[in-house]
Amino acid sequence: MTTTTEHSRTYTYGDLPRLMGLMTGDEKHGPAATSTLDVLWVLYDRVLRVAPELMDDPERDRFLLSKGHGPMAYYAVLTTKGFVPAEWLPDFGSYDSPLGHHPDRVLVPGAEIGSGSLGHGLPIAVGTALGLRAQGRTEPRVWVLVGDAELDEGSNHEAIAFAGPAGLDRLHTVVVDNSSASHARPGGIAARFEAAGWSAVTVDGRDHEALYAAFTAPHPGRPHVVVARVEPKSA
Repeated sequence: MTTTTEHSRTYTYGDLPRLMGLMTGDEKHGPAATSTLDVLWVLYDRVLRVAPELMDDPERDRFLLSKGHGPMAYYAVLTTKGFVPAEWLPDFGSYDSPLGHHPDRVLVPGAEIGSGSLGHGLPIAVGTALGLRAQGRTEPRVWVLVGDAELDEGSNHEAIAFAGPAGLDRLHTVVVDNSSASHARPGGIAARFEAAGWSAVTVDGRDHEALYAAFTAPHPGRPHVVVARVEPKSA
């Protein structure tokens, strides 16, 4: 595990609950945020090739938070990695704060897209992967985090159906499954992606080692999805 120092402060995973606690208000969408916490930490701490000094590097990895209606964990992780000052957190959601209830790519350092409306992130990620391919960039990986309820949106299924046959092997999706979806799928979420030619793994979304192994599993010639199961939203 790595640590990050910002303004003489070193952060670790253990600091995330305290950092999230600095963000208050009636529209926190707490369950949506906490469901993503471990996935975000493992990605930013051990997988993604991103850093404040690489924000304009065309060879950086791209991380797209589609589940942007619950961004507290995202903001906390960005703070631990030096993108966002901790001093911004208590103003979360206020009129003049850059940290809105949905992240804004123009205001939040390190955010690749503005998000929060369900069903947008995965199609944007497909377009991003296609764009990088067209530029001849083979190193950057595209990661998108979606919620299981987002799979109720048809735009995601169009993206899933396209990405597999297109062989977008630089595309990675993480579905955080907290049993929020309205519609069941025969065989589960992973089976839906596999039917479209994706590589798929289902893991415990709180187990850091299992997440890391799933995130780094080889998948030559195919896009990859990790279904991260966490406690149900109603729990």
